[in-house]
Amino acid sequence: MCAIIHFGTDGWRARVDEDFTADNVARIADAVGELWQKTNPGKTVYIGFDTRPLASEFAELAAGVLAAHGLDAVLASRPVPTPALTWAAAYDGEACGALMVTGSHHPQGYLCLKIRMGDGSTANQDVIEELEETMAPEPMGIEGQYHTADIIPDYMQAVASFVDAEAIRAAHLRVVVDPMGGAAQGYLADLLRELGVEAHEIHAGQASDQEDICPDPVEPWVDACERTVIEDGACAGLVTDGDADRIGAVDERGRYIHPHQIMALVLGDLVQFRNLEGRVVVNLSCSTLVRRIAEALGCRVTVKPVGFKYIAAEMKKGGVLIGGEEAGGIGIAAHMPERDGILACLILCELMAKTDAPLGVLVDQLEDSFGKTSYGRRDLRLEAEDAETLRTLLPGVNPKSICGKVPQNVSHMDGLRLSFEDDTWLLVRPSGTEPVVRVYAEGFSVEERDELLDAGCALARGTYPL
Repeated sequence: MCAIIHFGTDGWRARVDEDFTADNVARIADAVGELWQKTNPGKTVYIGFDTRPLASEFAELAAGVLAAHGLDAVLASRPVPTPALTWAAAYDGEACGALMVTGSHHPQGYLCLKIRMGDGSTANQDVIEELEETMAPEPMGIEGQYHTADIIPDYMQAVASFVDAEAIRAAHLRVVVDPMGGAAQGYLADLLRELGVEAHEIHAGQASDQEDICPDPVEPWVDACERTVIEDGACAGLVTDGDADRIGAVDERGRYIHPHQIMALVLGDLVQFRNLEGRVVVNLSCSTLVRRIAEALGCRVTVKPVGFKYIAAEMKKGGVLIGGEEAGGIGIAAHMPERDGILACLILCELMAKTDAPLGVLVDQLEDSFGKTSYGRRDLRLEAEDAETLRTLLPGVNPKSICGKVPQNVSHMDGLRLSFEDDTWLLVRPSGTEPVVRVYAEGFSVEERDELLDAGCALARGTYPL
């Protein structure tokens, strides 16, 4: 019996020992091939894969299926970061899209299939719904001829040209690079070395599903990078997830730097050193810090539901400078309407070079100017029926107070988000693909944050007094 395919906020994910099978990959490729052949007959589609075991085999299968639909299927000749594959599609006028087979930031045993459109953006909800509705219960079993190409050199040249190479070269930076065994290994470190940066790469020559690696650039998985930065006396540690579309960082003191802080720094670089302007698009789960610095820099803030596809849709409308999500995905509209962890790393190096300051000093200056907050997230697993009940009831929940705080704004855009007068907030958001509730909160101390998280979890379980 074939699995029912449901796409999450960034593709379809499943365990390789369960539903991520050749038949299901072929079913998705069939549906995508039929859609693109109908709307873009004979156009080019790029297929990529990361370093995770079986990713290349599934990518070869998808390439053959897409070719059978009359599309010009181009398979990457070696593991590639998702941003590189996306860039190839976005800057090829003959391309209609791309498919990426990757472990992404998921733990070992999982693979994910991501769909990118011809302009580089994530497939929107209309496309996803059409694919899910038209997907056949069995694969067609037909494969065509595809060809391979090395898409890395053009992409690497493009991201290098985006930053001030002379400023970086003159700064003589020393950094630690941690691709977490993923698709950025070799590429980011080598590019930094070409720019004059002394780059020490860790977790290279490994696959991102080895037991000592979870390719998610957050604590505790960045511990090895934190130790290495201290040992090397580096000015920063730059971390990318398994397919390099997300970023995390470590400062010179071995302190983890949150993606929200990274986004705020990147935004400052774009406005203050490049004189760029435009809207800042964030998800409901984004930190107050990003909104504060955006407003201080004269950038209007647009808030969307969780998922970069909603941010990408805003970027395609125009007038957007940068978009970002709490999970570490940062997209710069002048580059493409998608996330690029490698480019974000280069911009951090540019910022350190131009300010002659290590990463931690830049973050301290940021917090001195805009305030220091404590951000957190918990994932709460419920019974399937309880999760569905919460999903049904949550749009009608409007609490008068939480933790003694009276909500100043209540949003049901994506779950339940409560904003308080002092800029603290709480978000309770059921997953759309599994019986998990994600609870986010931000306070001005760890204790205040945790109190809000506790209340959010109780609310999700139905035990919080309303």
